[in-house]
Parts: sequence; structure tokens; C-alpha cells
Amino acid sequence: MTTRAARPAYRYYDLVMAAFVAVLLCSNLVGPAKIAQLDLPLLGAVSFGAGILFFPISYVFGDILTEVYGYARARKVIWAGFGALIFASFMAAVVVALPPAPGWQNQAAYEIAFGSTWRIALASLIAFLCGEFVNSYVLAKMKVATAGRWLWTRTIGSTILGEGVDSALFYPLAFYGGGLIPSELLPKVMLAQFIGKVCVEILFTPLTYRIVAALKRAEREDYYDRRTDFNPFKLGG
Repeated sequence: MTTRAARPAYRYYDLVMAAFVAVLLCSNLVGPAKIAQLDLPLLGAVSFGAGILFFPISYVFGDILTEVYGYARARKVIWAGFGALIFASFMAAVVVALPPAPGWQNQAAYEIAFGSTWRIALASLIAFLCGEFVNSYVLAKMKVATAGRWLWTRTIGSTILGEGVDSALFYPLAFYGGGLIPSELLPKVMLAQFIGKVCVEILFTPLTYRIVAALKRAEREDYYDRRTDFNPFKLGG
């Protein structure tokens, strides 16, 4: 009789997964409803959606997952995040649609905060799924190609491609022809958001190095995807 080799028991994989999903939900439910403005040196007043503070962090966690645990385990986390987003979007729509009690005056504000249209919600789901898988795939392939050297090239390079795909899908799908953002301004908005997200990734690079090194020591794992099946729809290892 042959026995299957035992899978490694990781101490922190579930915690990283939970952190990834939590940040992802914040980026889609807490941030998008607010447009913020900061006065920056050289640039002056810059307006941006507050979700930009959260969403790049999910890419940082995606980088950490793929770098330490490999593409297959990161793939499970991406699907977990996708499922959480679907559930949160559905429940937000249900709660917004519930008739308000007599005398409750906050329905309009609640709809602004949590009442994303079906088009924006669907665009967010599609862009997230495609962008995260591109990010994880590129990082895994670059790790093998570089023999594990130059981590910063993988984290930043994969984020540039992943965030590029995300922005290129989300903004046209969510806003083109819809009137919320004039079509002629979409390229500028896409570029500004893309640059902002990549800059956040660059700023987090020293922290990413520390977390990756600590997890590799604690888990005794430094996975290389040399024989991985990169089919995004396969949930097995």
C-alpha cells in the first residue's frame, strides 16, 4: 500500500489569508464611497478615491502568499477573497434594499456608502480576479527565472502588471458611457489610480521584505513553482 505524503502544516497561512480577505473587503466597502484630497509638494491638490489606501495592500499580501507558499496556495486565497466579495456585495445590496423604518433618516447616506450599482460591483469583481491572478502568476514565474533573487523586482514587477490589468478592466467596465466619469477623463483617472497603487507597493517593499523573511523562517518554506499547474480554476495543490 502506498501512502500520500503529508502536506506541510503551516502556522501562519490561515492568518495571512484572513488578513488578505479583510483588507480586500475594506478596499471595496470602506474606501470607495469617499473622495479625499491632499495637498502634496510639487503636485498641489490631489483628489483620489479613499479605496486606494487599501487595495494595494491586498497586492502586498498576494505577493507574500505567492513568494512564501507558492501559486497554488495563493490561488485558494484569491478565490476565498472573491467569494467574500460576492457575499459582501450581495448582502450590501439586500440591506440597502430593505425598507427603512419610519423616522430613520439615514437611508440616503447609507445608499451612498454601500449602494454600489450592479455595474460597478461586477466590474470590481472581474478586475480583482484577473488582476490578482496576473500578479500571482508573474511573481511565481519571475521567482523561478531569477532563482529567488531580487525580491523587489518580483513584487514591483508583478504589481505593475496586476494593477495594470485591474485598472484597465475596472474603469471602462464600471464607468465608460455611464456618465459618472466623463469618457474623455477615464484614461487620466486610470493612470492616476494606477500610479498611486504602484507607489504604495514600492513604499511597502521594505516591510514586504521583513514579513517574507520572517514567514520563510517560521514556516520553513520558500516555495518555487517549478511544476505547478497554473490553471486559475483549479483549487487543488
